[in-house]
Amino acid sequence: MRVLHVVGARPNFMKAAPIIREMALYPGEFQQILLHTGQHYAPEMSKVFFDELGLPKPDVNLGVGSGSHAWQTAQIMTHSEPVLLDSNPDWVVVYGDVNSTLAVTLVCSKLAIKVAHVEAGLRSFDRSMPEEINRLVTDQIAELLFTPSRDADLNLVREGVLEDRIHMVGNVMIDTLVDLLPKAQEKWIHIKERYPFERYVLVTIHRPSNVDHPDTLSQIISALNEISYDVPVLFPVHPRTRTRIDELGLREINEDLKLLDPLGYLEFLALQMQSALVLTDSGGIQEETTYLGVQCLTARANTERPVTIELGTNQLVESNKGSLIDAMNKKLSEPSPQRTLPPYWDGHTAPRVVEVFKQLLVDKNN
Repeated sequence: MRVLHVVGARPNFMKAAPIIREMALYPGEFQQILLHTGQHYAPEMSKVFFDELGLPKPDVNLGVGSGSHAWQTAQIMTHSEPVLLDSNPDWVVVYGDVNSTLAVTLVCSKLAIKVAHVEAGLRSFDRSMPEEINRLVTDQIAELLFTPSRDADLNLVREGVLEDRIHMVGNVMIDTLVDLLPKAQEKWIHIKERYPFERYVLVTIHRPSNVDHPDTLSQIISALNEISYDVPVLFPVHPRTRTRIDELGLREINEDLKLLDPLGYLEFLALQMQSALVLTDSGGIQEETTYLGVQCLTARANTERPVTIELGTNQLVESNKGSLIDAMNKKLSEPSPQRTLPPYWDGHTAPRVVEVFKQLLVDKNN
């Protein structure tokens, strides 16, 4: 079976790595091709992740780069079509909800190439989010839908997806976390020398709703600045967030609000494990903090990962100064949540995904 994996941004790398490794255990059954669209192209956002995750060098890198959603999606579609025609895969595997996921899925639908979607069925029910549109369209086109949780199954059934296309396999991001946890713990020995704090808040903010509106970003930075007088704040800054901060001239900040360069996965995971609280607008970090049992606040009006809210490890908070300060102070005064995991968030999702493909081979040969 010839399988082409599509990655474009750092969350994709973390989801694809365990499945690529698992398929590699069966060289007689799978021939794998790795297509990197280049949606994340800077070394700190791409190469370091390939190195740390042990991903093979991409067979093809489209080198698309950044741009508007429409431009980027169109570029990926245009450049991926000849690759798909030339490689003629039996299956294309797409991951998550980035523009690369939607773009290649649309091209496959025109070429009659079968698509499998890993992390299918997640819904924020907010169609103003580009990622929500990517999820909805991809799940209507894909033939195989691998879901991380029961709520995702229910969403797909509600949308008219046939149940025989849906496979609840668990959260493949957790496979990567479990695999790299020992290495992250080793890194912590050196990291804590740079940040010798008894406790700290870890922050990652990058979504347009938070960083593209000057007043919202100003309020977020102001809230972090105020909190940092009581608890140090470590903020690895996404390149586009850094640009917005510079444009706003937000430089009068307390020395304990530390704006860091982007971090590799291992370093960020090490900081996440030891943090008193994480403030984020990332989907994947909501899941990782749930697994780690770390307090999490999500600066968004909604989440496509409601299971993290239900388990009590994550809480939504409005992106204004007052709400952020109140929520952070409250969380910092509370004990860590009891660690309870959803079914199949056990580090063995990749084998379950590959087992489905192996069964397809058996069915085809019978």
